[in-house]
Parts: sequence; C-alpha cells; structure tokens
Amino acid sequence: MTSKAKQLTYILLLCLIVLIIIDLTMSTTTAFTQQAARVIGSHSHSRVASLARELIRIESITPNDGGCQAIVRNRLEKIGFICETMKFDDVTNLWAHRGDVKERKPLVVFAGHTDVVPPGPISEWKYPPFAGLIDDQKVLHGRGAVDMKGGIAAFIVALEDFLQLNPDHSGSIGIILTSDEEGPAKFGTKVVVQELTRAGITIDMSIVGEPSSRDKVGDAIKIGRRGSLGGDLIIKGIQGHVAYANDALNPIHESLGALRDLVDMNWDNGTDDFGPTTFQISNINSGTGARNVIPAFKTIMFNFRYSPASSEESLRSRMEQILKKHSLNYEIDWHEASLPYETDRSSYLVEQALASVFEVTGAEGTLCTSGGTSDGRFLAAAGCSQVIELGPTHKTIHKVDEHVAIEDLQVLADIYVNLLERLLLPSVDDDEA
Repeated sequence: MTSKAKQLTYILLLCLIVLIIIDLTMSTTTAFTQQAARVIGSHSHSRVASLARELIRIESITPNDGGCQAIVRNRLEKIGFICETMKFDDVTNLWAHRGDVKERKPLVVFAGHTDVVPPGPISEWKYPPFAGLIDDQKVLHGRGAVDMKGGIAAFIVALEDFLQLNPDHSGSIGIILTSDEEGPAKFGTKVVVQELTRAGITIDMSIVGEPSSRDKVGDAIKIGRRGSLGGDLIIKGIQGHVAYANDALNPIHESLGALRDLVDMNWDNGTDDFGPTTFQISNINSGTGARNVIPAFKTIMFNFRYSPASSEESLRSRMEQILKKHSLNYEIDWHEASLPYETDRSSYLVEQALASVFEVTGAEGTLCTSGGTSDGRFLAAAGCSQVIELGPTHKTIHKVDEHVAIEDLQVLADIYVNLLERLLLPSVDDDEA
C-alpha cells in the first residue's frame, strides 16, 4: 500500500470513529431529554393536575399560605365568586361565596387547607417535594399532592365545570380555605365559621376535601371523626438517694398502678359508627440522669381519642378519680380538646355522595369515621349538621414521596360535579311538581 493510500485509510478510520462518538453522544442526550420531558411535563395534563401542580410548587409549610389562596381566589372570581381574605394572627384564610348565602338554600360549602406539613429529609424524596413533577406513569409528586392541594384543585375545577353548564343553579356555594389545619388550628376554619355565624350565615352542607379514600377514589367517605383530648400529667415525689429510699418518694413507682388502671380502663363501648374511646401514653420523662438519685417528679404525655359516647368532661372526671384513688400528688395541664362530630348516615348529603361515587366509578362507597382530627369538627360545631370528607386516597399522606395519580384527581373532580348537580339542580320530580 502506498503512503498516500495509507494516509487516506487513516483519515477514513478517524472520520468513522468521530461519527460513532457523535452518534453515541446524541443517543445519550436524546434519551436523557426524553426522560426529562416525561418527568417535567412536556406532555399535556388535565386542568385539575395543572392547578394541583401550581399549588404544590408553593412551599406553604404551616401556617404559611405562600400565595396559594391568591391563585384560587383569581380562578373563583372569574366564575362569579365574591372573595374575602380573613387574616388572624399569622394565618391566612379565604371565604368565597356565590349567590345570596342567607336566602338561597341550601348553602353548600367546600372546605380545605393550603398549608402542608414539612417534607422531612429531602434527600429521601424521589423527586423534589415542591417541584410538582409528573412522572411517565402520570403520577403527580410533591408535598400536598393528597393532603390536600390535590383535593382543592379537584373541587375548584369541578366548580368551574358545574357553573359553566349550570349558571342558574338553585341554592348557593361557599369555599373555606385556611393555612392553619396542620398546625394548632386556632386561627383557621374555627375562627372563619365563628365570623360567619356572627354574620348570620348558616352552612347547610359541607364537603371537606381531605384524603378519605383507601385504595380507590370514593371507596370511603368519612361521616365523622373522633374527638381528641390530651394533656401533661405530672406526678410529684420527693427526691432522694436510692440508698435511703424510705426518706424519698419515687414518683415512677408510685404512679405505676394508676397508669395501669388508665390503660386498662373501658372508657366506653363506642357507637354504631365509632369504635370505643382509647387512652394512649405517648411520652414519659423522669429522672436526673444519675443512677443513684430518686427523681422528684415524673411527666406523662397522654391522649384520648374519644367517640361521641364520651365527653371531654366525663373523661377528665374519670381520669382524676383514678389518680385520686391511688393517692397521688399530681397536676394535669389539660390541652384544648378537639370535639368529635358525626353526620347521620341517612342524611341527604351522605346519600347523594354515595350515589355520586357509584355513578362516576361504578363502585359502592363505604362510610367510616377513622383517622385523626380534621376541620370538619369546626363546621359541625358551627351548626352544620351534614359534614362529609371526600377526597383522594390517603396512602402517602405526610410521607416522603407523597403522590397522587392524575386520573384519581380527575375522577374526584367528576364526583364533585355529579354531587353538585344532585344538591343544586332541581330533579325531574321537582319540575313535574
């Protein structure tokens, strides 16, 4: 082979190598870009998913709203709602209504919260907790996806759809949002409904968009919640040296019998819809840190989750009777109680909610009262006798990698639309009458 031929061969080989490298680089880049597009969301999403993403991207850790309610307010005003921001302490609340809420009955209110719990260790999240990313399985990720920015997005879009088709519906509609549900809940829905009561406004029916469902949207509707009563019990003793126990009084030892009685007590048998009241000790603290010192006191943090079969007053009284029976020197710092609430399972709202779930999903919903407390208790305490909680599934609530399927949010919005039609549109029978 001549020198020129060899040079030409080397040049051709070099060109071939360069082309291969370019091809590999482009393939890798294309694959990465396609994956990013699937996650970031270059494909189209439903309106409910888009609104939920917009809300999730706001880091509204309780009691911060961060502008979530302004987004909702803007959409509600476009469909005829009168909106009022109510600020109490560091909490932001929104009361929005459409129609004469005093005269046009029933007044149906959707309630929810824009605050979220902290995300925990961000490094353990698959996707950033406040990015609102949608993966290639059409699942929306982020803190608040199910609790409860997804629920808010579903009922806002449902209202838009319902009112577009039925602008002259009967009754009136209200919205209550707060940034104080995940926290102390002192300046949120509780205060808003008090203000409404002072203004002479009575809520007839309320749908709280909390994540009530178990495995599929609508498979469980909450018609009540247990009450919560907690406190700090301080057992007083006499500090001393362990070698001279007769000159001291050990509060740890002295309280064992009383604590056993409190744990074993049958507080009540519950009701048809509620299990029995439970008593739980969550923390115990005592001692100086030294092995040879009998402590002067013992602090016990406790909590009752109680059914309507018991009251705050009866639980307080019975607990103190047990402590006195054991001749303990004690103090109790009682915390503010969260009252239980219960909606009659034969009420109109419950019946229509079950019917809407069946019509939209083809499945029978069940009624339950499980879970912790919710703002439903404040609505019930303000005189609303028909309160339900109907929202997404609760499997990832407060967890790392909280997420919800976009399809679930759309199904939830469809259920809300169907329920509004049942509650606020005259039936065929009414027209004939």
